[in-house]
Order: sequence, then structure tokens, then C-alpha cells
Amino acid sequence: MKLFKKIPALLIMILLAAALSGFVKAPAKVEGTKKTVTVESAEAAEAEATVSAEAEATKSKAIGAAIVVGLAASAGAIAMGMSIAKTSESIARQPEAAGNIRTSLMLGLVFIETAVIYALIVAILIIFVM
Repeated sequence: MKLFKKIPALLIMILLAAALSGFVKAPAKVEGTKKTVTVESAEAAEAEATVSAEAEATKSKAIGAAIVVGLAASAGAIAMGMSIAKTSESIARQPEAAGNIRTSLMLGLVFIETAVIYALIVAILIIFVM
């Protein structure tokens, strides 16, 4: 039984490590040759740097949003599974209290799903507002 409690935590740590590994970059190579830069090529280089910076920011936003939604959805799924399992056990032990137990289960599932929806809203805010 202890193994089943450790698996979700291990899974979350693996997902987090995999997501964060995308942020690590190899250092760029610098060549030792000198080049003469004209005004036109300097403007083109500046425009290209701006476009690549915007693309990098968009990529980082997408990765951040994916991490937020992925962690929230996986944690919500684990919590829902655990609560449904415990509810089934308690209904099996006390069938006469099934109505009250089922009502409490539904209320708990609503709160769990609300937290996942909040995470989705945060991910949308990360993408479009920041």
C-alpha cells in the first residue's frame, strides 16, 4: 500500500524534471573572427534578434502553461481516484449510509475539479496576458 502512495509523488517529480530540462540550453559557440558590420546588416540583425526573442518568450510561455495544466490535471486525477476508492470502501462497509457518502463524494469531486479549472485559467493567463 505504501508503494501506491509513493508512485504519484515519483511521477510528479519525473514530469517536473522532464519539463524543466527543456529550459537548459547549451552555450552558444563564439567564433574569433572579426567582421565589419554595416548599418543595414545591423538593423537586420537587430530585427532578427527581436523576432527570435519573441519566439523564445512564446516557447517559454507554452512550456509554463503545459506544466501548470499537466501537474494540476495529474494531481486532480490522483485525488479523484483516491476519493472514489475510499468512497467505494466505505459504502461497502456501511451500505445504509450510501446516500450521505455519495453526497460527500460529489461535493469533494466538485472542489477537486474546480482546482483543475483554476489551473487551466492560470495557464490561459500565462499564454495571453504575460
